[in-house]
Amino acid sequence: MQWFKEHYPLIKMTLGVIATLGLYSMLYRENRFYRFFEHLFLGLASGWTMVAIWTETLYSQWWGKMVGSNSEAVAGVAGHPLSMGYWLYAALLPIGLMAYFVFNPKYSWMSRIPIGIIIGLYSGQQIQIWWNRFGPQINNSLKPVFPTTWDSFVRPGTDGVSPEDLARISANVYPSQALSNAIFVATLLCVLSYFLFSFAQTKFLHRTALAGRWLLMIGFGAIFGSTVMMRTTLLIDRMYFVWIEWLKGGVLGR
Repeated sequence: MQWFKEHYPLIKMTLGVIATLGLYSMLYRENRFYRFFEHLFLGLASGWTMVAIWTETLYSQWWGKMVGSNSEAVAGVAGHPLSMGYWLYAALLPIGLMAYFVFNPKYSWMSRIPIGIIIGLYSGQQIQIWWNRFGPQINNSLKPVFPTTWDSFVRPGTDGVSPEDLARISANVYPSQALSNAIFVATLLCVLSYFLFSFAQTKFLHRTALAGRWLLMIGFGAIFGSTVMMRTTLLIDRMYFVWIEWLKGGVLGR
């Protein structure tokens, strides 16, 4: 037991290295080694999710409000009744359990009730979320394309300036800003023209749609590049764990 306690960090890192190699073995080809660790990962993730749903969501958002316990109480610890419980929350339990009738052919129609409630609530919530997310973006798309001052081509720095000068700089549109805004507005209009399919495209509209398609391809390429960089960052982190933390610091460092 003493030996296990002394070597527990190394054993833990070794298991992590084996799991890492097992998951990355998929890059070579499909194999049972990869399948084993895939199922192991999904099993651990499912078990952790079930516990997290109770401790992070159901206990605080449903059970605590229903019985009136302290909102800061930890799951499994007796709460302090600081407020009146809302026992109407108990009606959510049978509604949620109706979803399991999908496994019963005779009463499978009952599973549609909680699904309909969830879809209705989700749809109404998404309308507000959509506007809160895209409304400011639509508003910010209306940019000035003409400069209001020619004192300087670029916007001056604001470090150490007085509040009056800061307000004056912020109120003006400098030529470099106007040029950047014009490029943005032109890009936006070209991309939007690409999605106009309700009527025949004229020669001018066809050219703007073609430019919009190329601009979309450039944007998607940049997104794909950032995705590759993110995956590469994860790979670098795993390789640092294998070569530095485990091999150099754990195996060779002993």
